[in-house]
Amino acid sequence: MTTNHDFTPKSRLLKALCLVIAVGFWLGSAAFAASEEKPCAGSLETRQLDFWLGNWTMGTGAEKSTSKVSLSLDKCVFVERWANEKGHVTEKMFAYSPEEKNWYGMFTDNEGRVHVFLDGKVTSDLAEFHGPSRGPNGEGVLNRLKIIHLSPDTLEEVWEKSVDKGATWTTAYRAQYSRAKP
Repeated sequence: MTTNHDFTPKSRLLKALCLVIAVGFWLGSAAFAASEEKPCAGSLETRQLDFWLGNWTMGTGAEKSTSKVSLSLDKCVFVERWANEKGHVTEKMFAYSPEEKNWYGMFTDNEGRVHVFLDGKVTSDLAEFHGPSRGPNGEGVLNRLKIIHLSPDTLEEVWEKSVDKGATWTTAYRAQYSRAKP
């Protein structure tokens, strides 16, 4: 078997130059990709809900609940997985739309309930979401969910309902969240 190798100084220089360019391109593209910040990671609006992230506990005994709030989809979506000791499990998801300058969300649970939040506002101390649903007799219900940042280790969540288009509100759920000890 014969192999044709070109070992002339000119060919070695050309091969070395190609290798340097290829390695430089690869390193440059890897550095560029690493330095590109994900759009939600640097978004001041999205980061306002960061106070909710973490592991939380609510209540005691048979009424004890736990919550884990994490980020998904390159830090664009906040996901809460809540569970109590009776086996009730819920998930909430919230995300900010920079085009519409609005927060959207969804609640669902293992008992078949689904609520969509079409309007939301978040500051560094309060997240408030609104969305319509139907009551047991088909009547229109407006839902209002608030996540209130009381301290670095304490939150309050309040879910209220209105059957008169927001003129009056009834508390459906209220919980005090305490940051879980590691």
